[in-house]
Amino acid sequence: MRWGVAAGRKTMVATAMLLLVLSGPVKALAYLLTHGVLGFSMGSLWRLGVDWGLSIFLCTIARSAGAMGYILTSSFLIRENILALITINIHASLTFIFSAAGVNIVPSMNVIYVIFGTLVLLNSGFFVFLLHLLYSVFLTRLGMKASLRLPRWLEMAL
Repeated sequence: MRWGVAAGRKTMVATAMLLLVLSGPVKALAYLLTHGVLGFSMGSLWRLGVDWGLSIFLCTIARSAGAMGYILTSSFLIRENILALITINIHASLTFIFSAAGVNIVPSMNVIYVIFGTLVLLNSGFFVFLLHLLYSVFLTRLGMKASLRLPRWLEMAL
């Protein structure tokens, strides 16, 4: 945020390299997928002065892609299909809820995939929105309010 997009990219790579050396490739990849890409994209978008709505949308996509990458990487490393386990559990839960309600419907796997994708996007969206909110308050308290493009309702609250 302070020193530009190139400094943010270098910091992300340096942190990943440090984790690679100290903790191994699994920890470095987990950092990059769950936190590194999201932090870099959020800092870059804020530095470029992008609107909050677009920033939240793009960061949500980055977070969701990172979460899916983390699931797929973990599945490969433990030699178990975690994505299949998640979808099977969603299917079983929905079937149980429908049968308890007296509805004789068995959801298709396409519906399960849509529900799973929607839940991942909602989770990522709420997380990114909270990050935007908390970092805007934090950076305002640090005296960087002039470099932030905050929504009107948040400027009035701060």
